[in-house]
Amino acid sequence: MSVWGKILGGAAGFALGGPLGALIGAVAGHAVDKMSGGTATAEAADATKQIAFTIGVIVLGAKLAKADGQVTRDEVDAFKQVFRIPPEEMKNVGRVFDQARKNAGGYEPYAKQLARMFADNPAVLEELLGGLFHIARADGEVSPDELDYLESLAVIFGFDAQDWDRIRAANVAAADSDPFRILGVERDADDAAIKAAHRKLVVENHPDRLVAQGMPPEFVEVANEKLAKINAAYDEIRKLRGIR
Repeated sequence: MSVWGKILGGAAGFALGGPLGALIGAVAGHAVDKMSGGTATAEAADATKQIAFTIGVIVLGAKLAKADGQVTRDEVDAFKQVFRIPPEEMKNVGRVFDQARKNAGGYEPYAKQLARMFADNPAVLEELLGGLFHIARADGEVSPDELDYLESLAVIFGFDAQDWDRIRAANVAAADSDPFRILGVERDADDAAIKAAHRKLVVENHPDRLVAQGMPPEFVEVANEKLAKINAAYDEIRKLRGIR
């Protein structure tokens, strides 16, 4: 079953409470089931994380769409592209998006719930930010208000200033990208440090690893896009430095 079927199909046993669970319940028209005692199976725990990630992107994407005061057609199209939404699920996803956008509450409770759920998997939270960046830059640029919003999410997710600088560099327009910032290294770093930074980022951001940590397979394209940027940054530095 795809993540979309799990979210809106009333799948029993997925222990997603909190504001994310409440939102699903409001859209699906029923209370979201929680685990009642006992230990959750690994399969159920994985499904819960996938649901949380997906609903998190929808909710935070809806809040992002309001950050610059308007929702453009390009942003809507990018939203659909990020999610790889099958045609038969488009209406249901739209219902979740609209419910989140109409919700008068802020984005912080949703972001904090995600931060807790993926505290041990920061690369998944970084991937979530990458999906939101993808939506934000769909109209040609990421506005200052959108950047402020995304930075506030990064802080809630536990990323420090150095992490945010690297994440931002990897997600702004290509012309503004600095390969050293994308790898999170100083320009005067030695070749060994650059190689180590690249290797670490490749391991942490490999799509298979991210899926194992809770990212739904439906988001693999965005993960591949990020990995390509990391490798492109390393290749650029290699050419500058003559690294073999």
